[in-house]
Amino acid sequence: MSLEKIFEQYPNRRYIMFGGKGGLGKTTFSAATSYYLAKKGHKVLVFSVDPQASLTDIFQRDIFGKGPTEIMPNLYAQEIDADRRVKAYQDEIRQKIRDMYGMEEIPEEIESYIQAAAAEPAMEESAIFDEVVDIVVKAEYDYYIYDLVPLGHALYYLSMASVYDAWIGKITGLREQMREYDQVAAVMRRQKELDEDAILNELLYIKDRINKSSSILTDKEKTAFFFVLTAEEMIIKDTQKAAQLFAKFDVPLSGYIINRVLPAELKDKNIPDYLKHRFEMQDHYLEVIDKQFAGEILASVPEMERDVTGLPMIEKLAKTMFGDF
Repeated sequence: MSLEKIFEQYPNRRYIMFGGKGGLGKTTFSAATSYYLAKKGHKVLVFSVDPQASLTDIFQRDIFGKGPTEIMPNLYAQEIDADRRVKAYQDEIRQKIRDMYGMEEIPEEIESYIQAAAAEPAMEESAIFDEVVDIVVKAEYDYYIYDLVPLGHALYYLSMASVYDAWIGKITGLREQMREYDQVAAVMRRQKELDEDAILNELLYIKDRINKSSSILTDKEKTAFFFVLTAEEMIIKDTQKAAQLFAKFDVPLSGYIINRVLPAELKDKNIPDYLKHRFEMQDHYLEVIDKQFAGEILASVPEMERDVTGLPMIEKLAKTMFGDF
């Protein structure tokens, strides 16, 4: 089955993800797929959850941190500014401390703690995850194309939902137990109970948002996940391992796309030994891919003559992936 047939046969799959090791072409495939779907008349958002995002480079538009940006009719692109999100968290924490304790200025030791917490490695991923939740729960587009981070980080991203959900589940469970005790002293502690109920409601709101986002990741009716690989030994092995790990998260794997295949017509030309050896290696590993991923290869994309940047090259790649449209 081809990529085009996948989209035709499964029209309800509106959350599209491309995964794989860094530098294999996930972002270009995300851009080309969003272009194809937009040309078919669908309203599409392609967004990056990679802190080292490159949609700006591919579309040749400065979109970083600017929210959904219209690239052409029906096609919008977004790069998430995690730093801005983290700073917003910090400002929110500062304001809550001021309101709670009637402070005009945040004490230096507390400010140091806030700064240190924001520097934690997981904070950036948490900020991105929270932004993604905001994006998907609004349901403003027909298709959402996720430009995922490289494999290791993608697995962390996919696990974030279950981690958050488990943590918030415990907190809300404890809070609900505490409410039973609070009722005993309800008259004396009425205001405190109201305040804590507001905290519980906020936690339940966050949990609902996370559940909506995490359910998308494992919804076989709505989600399609494509692995990108090349005809190289280590890439093939890493992709096999990653596919097994993703399966543990119940991510619906829809197939594989081979990128950067050297055009066969070059074989008949006078080419240097280096290219001859490259063809021999490629032919061998294409056979390995056929055996290892039998019946799951959806497209074989040739090495392009130059970088895929700008709409003309994106259109060319899209037609290579999906045929004329």
